[in-house]
Parts: sequence; structure tokens; C-alpha cells
Amino acid sequence: MQSLILAGGLGTRLRPVLGETPKPMAPLAGRPFLEYLLLQLRRDGLRQVVLLTGSGSAAVRQYFRDGRDWGISIAYSDESEPLGTGGAVRHALPLLEGTRFLVMNGDSFFDISMLDLIAAHESRKGAEPAATLALARLDHTERFGSVEVDAAGHVTAFREKAANQGAGLINAGIYVVERSVVEAVPNGRAVSLERDVFPGLVGHGLRGAELTGSFVDIGVPDAYQGLRTDPAAILALA
Repeated sequence: MQSLILAGGLGTRLRPVLGETPKPMAPLAGRPFLEYLLLQLRRDGLRQVVLLTGSGSAAVRQYFRDGRDWGISIAYSDESEPLGTGGAVRHALPLLEGTRFLVMNGDSFFDISMLDLIAAHESRKGAEPAATLALARLDHTERFGSVEVDAAGHVTAFREKAANQGAGLINAGIYVVERSVVEAVPNGRAVSLERDVFPGLVGHGLRGAELTGSFVDIGVPDAYQGLRTDPAAILALA
């Protein structure tokens, strides 16, 4: 199964900390953050990777090249203009083979086995799911919003970010997505997986799999600096 990493974000919220360094290349214990995601995929035997790049693509290509030094194969899908998470995946479709793909956000790390998520997607009874989201349970969900699922694992609702939201399940930024879902995304325009695609799939094959593992992200300066101060959750991959 090919793995796609969304690595084209502008990283405007991190610019005060990173300057012109692309967000996927944010340094963590001497390595770019993106490198740890690639090591996670390799650990789980997923060695065919497509990096969905945009802003800062030259720096990403120069560092990772074809992936051979990491024992993986890397292809690149470059955006000439921001297409959002859904538009970026649709733009990469000519590079994709097979009927389903693993998709990862490039600015978060969820220490799970990707094989567990794939198995959860493929083992669903009845109609095949359109996509399965990896869900993490947090004590405080206000920065991310929350996801509600029923007893069978169907996603029933997305709750917007709100102050004092409390504990719950969040979208941890890793998905197994069927090719038919990608093909249905309009080509050449900005589309968000989180705001446009997934909400439209509620009631139409969108599943969630609650998995256990450390969850960290670098989306805002405080979170990134916190991870730099205590990188233990991710350094085991190095």
C-alpha cells in the first residue's frame, strides 16, 4: 500500500519559530520532523511513499531525494499553488496505484502501528468503508475539535474546536482512504479533507478506529517547543 504524507503546508503559525524553514523540515533532535514519519512507515513495512509538497518543496527534495538512504522509495507530487489536504491528495492521483492508500498529516505524530489501522479498515463487516480515521483519545480536545462514533465504529459527527471542550476522541491525522474517495475530489482546486471530504462521508462509509499511542503535533509554536523540550515520544524511531 502506498503511503502519502501531506508535507506542503505553509506553516504560517510556526514562522516566528522556524523562519523560512518549511514546516516538514522543522528540526527535532538533529533531524527534520518529517524524517520521523518516514521512519515510522518503514518500521511498519510501508516503503512506498509519496510526499505531497508545496511551499519549501526544494528543501524537502534536496534532503530526502529518492529515499534510498532510508530504505524506502519516495516519489513527489508538487503543488504550484495551495490545494488543501484533499486537493493535494487528488493532485497526486496519477502517481497512485491500487485501490486504497494510507494518508498522513506531515505535522503530527501518532505512535501507532499503521498495520493496525489498515487491518481495522479492511476487517469491517458489511459494506466496505470509504475511509477509516485513526482516532486518539485526549483529555483536552479544544485545540483539535472532536469526533463522535457509534458502537460499530461509524463516524456520526465532527465537533468544532471550542473552549473547555474536555476529553474525547480527535482525528489524529492518519487515514486509510479508498481510491474512489480520492477520484471524487474535484481536481485543480483547494479542497480540505477535514472540512469538505470527511463530513460529506458521514453516513456513507466513514469509520473511525480508536487506537492507543502517544500523540504529538507541531502545528503551533507552543506544541513544537514542547516537543523539542521533551522529544521522548518520537525519538525511539531514530
